[in-house]
Amino acid sequence: MNTPDPDGLLAEQLLRFTRRVHRIQKRHLERSDLGITPAQSRLLRTLAHFGSPPRMADLAERLEVVPRAVTTLVDGLEASGMVRRAPDPSNRRVIRIEITDEGRAALRTLRGARRAAAEEILAPLAEEQRQALGTLLDTLVEGGDPPAAIERHHRC
Repeated sequence: MNTPDPDGLLAEQLLRFTRRVHRIQKRHLERSDLGITPAQSRLLRTLAHFGSPPRMADLAERLEVVPRAVTTLVDGLEASGMVRRAPDPSNRRVIRIEITDEGRAALRTLRGARRAAAEEILAPLAEEQRQALGTLLDTLVEGGDPPAAIERHHRC
């Protein structure tokens, strides 16, 4: 006799949902006509969260990828004028990655594309369902600390 596997079903639903989110976000990114990949988009968004221009190693650590992957992404963004490499003023051997005006403009476009993708994804949900989903996702992201997740979600 087969017993139901609710955790297996839930895992499959999460994987299918994740693939759907990526597909929709990729479509909205392509519509933005920025000519950048989802990975370059992620690097650009991450770069914008640093208080000062980071080193490649800092970006690799934050993105949880190998430094060589960051080099390839920065090369592409630099070729399109969205970032530039700059020597560190205190140690010329260190290279920092700076976002350019073109990169800031691209970020504004990316934010719009991400909002449009989120609206498409969340369209079937009522407001209270969206709030409940946000709380649940915060809990999962935090690894099971529901009070902190709920508090943070209500501050947003």
